[in-house]
Amino acid sequence: MIEGLQLRHHSADEAKEILDQLVGLYLEVYAGGGEFYSEDRYRRQLDLHMQRVGWELITASVDGALVGYIYGFPLPSQTRWWEGIHDPVPPGFTEEDGKRTFAISELLVHRAWRRKGIAAALHDELVAGRAEPRSTLLVRPDNVAAQMAYRSWGWNKVTKLRPNWETAPTFDVMVRTAPICPRPFI
Repeated sequence: MIEGLQLRHHSADEAKEILDQLVGLYLEVYAGGGEFYSEDRYRRQLDLHMQRVGWELITASVDGALVGYIYGFPLPSQTRWWEGIHDPVPPGFTEEDGKRTFAISELLVHRAWRRKGIAAALHDELVAGRAEPRSTLLVRPDNVAAQMAYRSWGWNKVTKLRPNWETAPTFDVMVRTAPICPRPFI
């Protein structure tokens, strides 16, 4: 692991204090990714997600500089998360009650800090001890590195989904059931 790496949990109120840093890192990571990855859309997404009950953010910093983060929240019974899902899916797959599924909305690491175990550390810190029996996330089909990482962490592709955001791409829906023992560090 990286010397000086610090992981920190943040509530929504604490995250508001570093909102510009979160957005700045997002824009760096997705630079050139197209209209969907705009500052305005991401700020609206963050604002909506931070209002969710159980929303949690974990940041990774090295020597005080933000190098990555992950956040998510439990899906409520009236969630819009599954809107745009492609069929077929198993019966009851999209039924939520606020306790069934934890959704990871973002996991990102600055380009200069990738392939150093930061994403795995953020992932493991967030999913460790979650009470929900499953987690879900969306990943672009063309993001081979992320796809490989998620599979190695116990995630499986179920179907595809195109969110109800203007200019949204189509994502692979991945699911991970709990508990899975943490991987040993090599």
